[in-house]
Amino acid sequence: MISTVAPDADDVPQEYALLVIDMKDYSKIPEAKMAPTLADLESILSTVFEQCAINDVSTLDNAVKDRGDGSIYLFPARHAARLVDPFLGHLKLALERREQSRLASSPSIRLRASVHVGPLVLPDHRGDAAVDACRLVESVAVRRAMDAALDNDLPLAAAVSAPVFDRSVLAQRTKTLKPRDFHQATALVNGKPGFKEPCWLHVPGLVPSIIDSYCNADSNTSSSDRSKPERQNRTDDGPVPEKPAVPAGGQSAKAKSKARILQVGGNYRGQGEA
Repeated sequence: MISTVAPDADDVPQEYALLVIDMKDYSKIPEAKMAPTLADLESILSTVFEQCAINDVSTLDNAVKDRGDGSIYLFPARHAARLVDPFLGHLKLALERREQSRLASSPSIRLRASVHVGPLVLPDHRGDAAVDACRLVESVAVRRAMDAALDNDLPLAAAVSAPVFDRSVLAQRTKTLKPRDFHQATALVNGKPGFKEPCWLHVPGLVPSIIDSYCNADSNTSSSDRSKPERQNRTDDGPVPEKPAVPAGGQSAKAKSKARILQVGGNYRGQGEA
């Protein structure tokens, strides 16, 4: 009997690594400054990709709805670990350098990012992996991590999907980042009840205990409505240690970013963390 199934129809498509970048408050930038700001971001990303030996970069402009305020980048799956470390650390430093040198009339660039890996169907690279990567960057968890970053004068918050975390951090393919540098969370997206995925949050320069305090804030209170925790004192050498504080009331507590931050070598650790 001759099979009517097209060749390769049952094959799992080739896997790719995906990076989604979303610029916070892009819609609030004056229209005349939108294009120059995006050009600055593209230049920063291009430089950081080169620093991290990440090549073969392409974009998914046609794979999902145009994001407008960010981009979806596609890479060979072998770059998944590099997109976590050293990429996130270098990106944070590059954003800080721009912030220090920008003109007062130029908008700040503050980013949410997600790193994911999964199969995509050629030739348009369509598939659930691209959709999930976008939903990770839109999740409540990474928005709370962004709140923590901004309150501590940091420009970047990232969500790493479970497959990427397992294959890069747990597999010890990251040179400086360890599991203790991430906060485990569940990614949920308002208006998308079918999406619920584990992820790992990372804010370069911030200990996970502080991210945890933001994520454990009242889930019924939006990040824009919450009273902001006290800003961490910072110096050129990093945050000034402060007395740690655990939010009272568990899940319904307001976030308080008073955990002590220490820098030990290249790793940031909170007081009392193993």
